[in-house]
Amino acid sequence: MSPLRLIAALALALAAVSGLGYLGSRTVLARPEIATGGGPQYVAAPVPLERVPSVPAGRRLGPTAVDPGWLSATAAATDIPRPALRAYARVQLDGSGGCPVGWTTLAGIGWVESQHGTIGGRRLHADGRSSARILGPALDGHGRFSAIHSTPVSATWHGDAVWEHAVGPMQFLPATWETWASDGDSDGTADPNDLDDAAAATARYLCAAGGDLSTGAGWTTAVLAYNHERAYVDAVHAAATSYAERSR
Repeated sequence: MSPLRLIAALALALAAVSGLGYLGSRTVLARPEIATGGGPQYVAAPVPLERVPSVPAGRRLGPTAVDPGWLSATAAATDIPRPALRAYARVQLDGSGGCPVGWTTLAGIGWVESQHGTIGGRRLHADGRSSARILGPALDGHGRFSAIHSTPVSATWHGDAVWEHAVGPMQFLPATWETWASDGDSDGTADPNDLDDAAAATARYLCAAGGDLSTGAGWTTAVLAYNHERAYVDAVHAAATSYAERSR
């Protein structure tokens, strides 16, 4: 099966399981056995040439630059929207996760969670935000979801005064976002609906959970912490590996 067909098959399989892939499915389930195989191939985004920023004293330096030539070529080869690929590569380059996290791993999660913010016919804008908000199903105890009540604070993210929902392209629960909220694009705000911010927060979460993502056990532990289902880990691994192969 070609990499493109593999990713298409993953999308159909995930949609069949839960209707919206794994949106909102980050609930505590029985923890499966840790895999001993390696994680997906680590593919580095090139470090751009150093430039002395001309920014007035006291102003933000701005986000880490991503090589525009690599960005264009890799986006074309992988079919990842350019703003999404930029967000994933930026996290790898600036090390904001606290450990080495490849852009392919973040892309694998981004694909499984929301097709890089484009699920349901959405478009991903240049600023990393989708054309319409992405909300997971209500965590109301039905089906495969746990029952989690929302709070006045979390309801500001999704608008449901009763039940919790996962939010944004990387599908963070509001309580989890409170812990890992990140400003990935240095615009002064941390918003789970902004893929730049969500990708940075995802890397921090993975590093805290897995420790060393360069090993198979560390990578699997980290992704299992993100979603406690083995099928989810397998889907992220397959997507990340396909992106690595297509970007060579």
